[in-house]
Amino acid sequence: MRRLLLAGLIAFTVLPLAATPPSTPQPLDLETIMANPDWVGQAVESPYWSVDGRSIYYAVKRDGSPVRDLYRVDAASGQGVKLDAAARAQAGGDPVFDRRRQHAAYILHGDVFVVDVASGQRRQVTRTPQDESELQFSADGRALQYRDGNDWYSYDLAQAVVAPVALLKFADDPQDAKPDALGERQLATFSTLRQLKADKQAVRDETEALQAADPGRAPMPFWLGDKIKLVDAQLSPNGRWMLLVTVPKDANPGKLPQLTHYVTDSGYAEPEDVHTYVGRNDPAGQSLLLLDLVKHKPYALPTDNLPGIKDDPLKTLRGDAIAALEKAGKADQAKALKAPDVRPVTVAGDGSDNIAWSDDGTELAVQLRAIDNKDRWIASVDFGDHALVNQQRLTDPAWINWNFNDFGWLKDSHTLWYLSEQSGWSQLYSKPLDGKAKALTTGRFEVSHPQLSPDGRWFYLRSNQVAPYSYDVYRVPSTGGAMTRVTQYQGMDDFKLSPDGSQLAVLHSSAYRLSQLAVQPATGGTSRELTDTMKPAFTARAWITPKIVQIPSSHGAGVIYAKYYGPAESDGASRPAVLFVHGAGYLQDVTLSSTYYFREQMFNNLLVQRGYAVLDMDYRASEGYGRDWRTAIYRNMGHPELEDLLDGKAWLVKHHGVDPQRVGIYGGSYGGFMTEMALLRAPGEFAAGAALRPVSDWTLYNHEYTANILNDPQIDPAAYTASSPIEYADQLQDPLLIEHGLIDDNVLAEDSIRLYQRLIELRKKNFWISLYPMERHGFVHPDAWYDEYRRVYELFDTYVKPTAPKP
Repeated sequence: MRRLLLAGLIAFTVLPLAATPPSTPQPLDLETIMANPDWVGQAVESPYWSVDGRSIYYAVKRDGSPVRDLYRVDAASGQGVKLDAAARAQAGGDPVFDRRRQHAAYILHGDVFVVDVASGQRRQVTRTPQDESELQFSADGRALQYRDGNDWYSYDLAQAVVAPVALLKFADDPQDAKPDALGERQLATFSTLRQLKADKQAVRDETEALQAADPGRAPMPFWLGDKIKLVDAQLSPNGRWMLLVTVPKDANPGKLPQLTHYVTDSGYAEPEDVHTYVGRNDPAGQSLLLLDLVKHKPYALPTDNLPGIKDDPLKTLRGDAIAALEKAGKADQAKALKAPDVRPVTVAGDGSDNIAWSDDGTELAVQLRAIDNKDRWIASVDFGDHALVNQQRLTDPAWINWNFNDFGWLKDSHTLWYLSEQSGWSQLYSKPLDGKAKALTTGRFEVSHPQLSPDGRWFYLRSNQVAPYSYDVYRVPSTGGAMTRVTQYQGMDDFKLSPDGSQLAVLHSSAYRLSQLAVQPATGGTSRELTDTMKPAFTARAWITPKIVQIPSSHGAGVIYAKYYGPAESDGASRPAVLFVHGAGYLQDVTLSSTYYFREQMFNNLLVQRGYAVLDMDYRASEGYGRDWRTAIYRNMGHPELEDLLDGKAWLVKHHGVDPQRVGIYGGSYGGFMTEMALLRAPGEFAAGAALRPVSDWTLYNHEYTANILNDPQIDPAAYTASSPIEYADQLQDPLLIEHGLIDDNVLAEDSIRLYQRLIELRKKNFWISLYPMERHGFVHPDAWYDEYRRVYELFDTYVKPTAPKP
């Protein structure tokens, strides 16, 4: 849990919902909309229930500070308080429960507490300078297990004793050292040396015997060798097993590029290492090691029996790349591209969410992902044979999604549940270890955020079943049945079940209302609003409600959903327009929830007041529309998306009187990349473009994102050539403004600077770059936001809005 600075204890009065805005829009200005966003209000963050289920805690950012204050609100009455330091010390944390729900435990200010549910009495288990994590009760309910770094501890509830579960030593056992020829001669020669060695072995044997007979002793160390290092460790609830995820100790991370901080406290320029470029040393393959904590033995869990693990899904591309290198006389590089006999894997991500123990600790499932991004496996563990047993393989010729990978166990501790895009849409499945998979949800919509009710009877889900842009909570029986809608917000952001499963704490939002907290019955029904953290100065304005529209694709892609800002119908006048392009990673901006791009949304309002129409599209690759929409950009980034943007422009021209010669385009991150692709691949289509923190050359981005979509650049160089704006620099003819933070550690500023140099060498005109010395990928300082959007507005006012010839 975050450590929070605390304010004084003050009453928190729940305010009514925002009043209806006045009918006449107040004029907007850049100084207001790019000011510190505290004037807008704050989103409610990280809600969780108290142990007794009567109260909900949540965090809210403090005005003028990054500090989050903690609030507690009574779920029944709606009465709430902000907690001061003294009250915070007595607050509860996000609880976990034992199987009989007699005890709960939580982490508060980084330390572990345990609570007797019936009496409410709590005990502090740890008081350490480091943060503990990953609380779980033992299967028999007698102990509380927790993690400190990668070390696991067990707290005996009856004896109030803490003990390490296992001692992991990443070195060779010094007592297992074998004598060389000289040592053997010494032992053969001197009886005293032989006796000393025998005495050491006798002491070791006795220690191990006492250890096995006396559970009160600290465990013996596991000597695991000096060739590996630990990535993750997960303990079984029954205390019998521990699963380790390791990588080779000498794995080469590759050369790390650097950025430079020019404005510093010291007055000296300071370098900072950032991410490795894609293809310049792929992530190290991970291995699994199972420790038997009772017999004190380690067992490797090989991956070579997983289905398809020895196939090469990039065989054709790899063969072409090898042939090209051999033809060019680069035999060493060609040899390095040879496919491995067994494809390396990672435990999908690098955390415990990809390792799941059953409640009783008798079953274990692991989610693994091929480093080439084409396969995901969910495998159980055969403890007798110390082997992985595949339960579900998801394969995709493009790439496995980084979302929709949740999985776990039903309460019977024998049936897995998981999300999968195998149908083309993220749906929920269950599968007994020895049986067939069963779809619990089906349809052309997505489900996510699955939560199993405490009694194991229901799954609660987030879904856009009604429409791609409308999200609510649904539930479905864990044994299968109809999926029913529980909430009616259409802009539901997240939710959390109460400890008894009877209530939902719901975060919901709308176009100009940040996430707010409500509570309602888990079966559906009337909700109670618990917060209103918006500011009157913001809610009093008459903001334009974006109209969600459906734009037909001229390239057979179906419907492109978009948000339109502007006059409802064409009045016959010719007007300018701007396309706003959202960023990616995997993002959906056309929803009924509040937008991540709240500043851009206000800027779009300003543009409309100044005579523009604005369109914000969920182009192909956006979230919310299924697997085919997501993977349409495979090996071809910037091409299907541009088709969609041009369809959006044509729609504006046809339906809203937009002058096709006066359309601008802007966006940040992936939106900046698309702005560059639009100007460079469709010259003449856009009057001007502003590319904010754009990717200009995908070979400079990271592996985790880029290799999913474009493969490795050594294997698939054509994909990088086709997808990188710098390759089309010679086609620039329309005004281009590039803006980038100099300490951006996501998309490096050198990416934009390299394109700028290329345009210089090509002797292009009407291009500019603006660099911000103290901004990372997401700008945070109001001065920089204002300067950035002043330049964007001036670009459009100069090159897009006028009807007269451009300067």
